[in-house]
Amino acid sequence: MLETSARLLRLLTLLQTRRDWTGAELAARLRVSPRTIRYDIGKLRDLGYPVHAAPGVAGGYRLGAGAELPPLLLDDDEAVAVAVGLRTAAGGTVDGIEEASLRALAKLEQVLPSRLRPRVRDLHGHTVSLATGGPAVSADTLTAIAAACRDHHRLRFDYRAHDGTDRARDAEPYRLVHTGRRWYLIAWDVERAAWRTFRVDRITPRVPSGPRFTPRPSPPADVVPKGVDTALSRYRATVTVRAPADVITARVPASVVVEPVDDTSCLVRAGADTPMRLALHVLMLDADFHVEGPPELLDALRTLSVRAGGYRLQPGVTATQQGGNHDQTAPQDGH
Repeated sequence: MLETSARLLRLLTLLQTRRDWTGAELAARLRVSPRTIRYDIGKLRDLGYPVHAAPGVAGGYRLGAGAELPPLLLDDDEAVAVAVGLRTAAGGTVDGIEEASLRALAKLEQVLPSRLRPRVRDLHGHTVSLATGGPAVSADTLTAIAAACRDHHRLRFDYRAHDGTDRARDAEPYRLVHTGRRWYLIAWDVERAAWRTFRVDRITPRVPSGPRFTPRPSPPADVVPKGVDTALSRYRATVTVRAPADVITARVPASVVVEPVDDTSCLVRAGADTPMRLALHVLMLDADFHVEGPPELLDALRTLSVRAGGYRLQPGVTATQQGGNHDQTAPQDGH
């Protein structure tokens, strides 16, 4: 049986994870008697936690909301998870929360038990975050959209197109989606009467929000397609790659669409916000390829070809020996 303090913490955690619990369910999860559960509920109330009880066969316990709750209690795994989450948020794609995340992390680390500090320190010290290149979004925008999703309020916003122009939109927000590179809003577009995906970094919410709406059934699974990053990129291309689909799939992020053509080739649907970045995505497939457009991609590939053609090795030195001593002649065609 758990010690009383550990059992109280576990009981509090259970009450936070679900709206209603019966005494029998709590007793079974904690492996104690219903009488012990009643005693522990009383201890939580003494500590200031508003635990409500409903009598009868269908009765149970519920953790109520309160403005004067005692300090939040975390078990060991939860404390480590929060520390890692704060560290990740400090270098993430939400603009304006980096400093707040670091301040919160510093406060948490000051009160972490000594037994947990090595775990958090090892995770931080041996983890490298690779920049995803995704645009940062405003924390205020994210919270405004999340509140509209929660309260079922229509969202009115200006949406910036690829050409930089803004257009007013009116939508019923459903969910925020984060792919690791970008944030997206899944919503019912009122004007088009269809489900649509919007990039959050292009959204500027209008105040006040729109009227309440009755939530629709969940959208089809393909509303957030696997290639959403590609579909909403300014420059897109379908590349024929001379390599099996399973080989290429292992080299690209999970969000990239790879379609087999035959046993030795496949199609890759690539996208990026600049032609040069799109060209680099194609080259990083590390296989022979064929692409017919767009023209901006072909120009970027030509520029890279000229630059690569100007690379020279020192006489008598192999590429491996030369290492970082690159002698690259600048192209003369103005690119």
